[in-house]
Amino acid sequence: MEYSAFSDASLKMMHEAVRGALEADDEFEVRGDTPVFRVRTTAEWKRHAGNLEDEMLRRGLQVDVIDWTSRQGEFAL
Repeated sequence: MEYSAFSDASLKMMHEAVRGALEADDEFEVRGDTPVFRVRTTAEWKRHAGNLEDEMLRRGLQVDVIDWTSRQGEFAL
């Protein structure tokens, strides 16, 4: 995918979509269900997010890099 061809807004939207899919998968796992998007177990998701983050940083855009080590959907008790 040619990330440099996308607008700033498109990059941000795609990055948020990755984050949303990851959060949804984490919530499925917390409930004991099978993750629908398989974000953590599919290398292409991480590669896509990394490429988006690289392009956003190259452009000087603010980006919250996805933390792949923690579960987004876990809730503190």
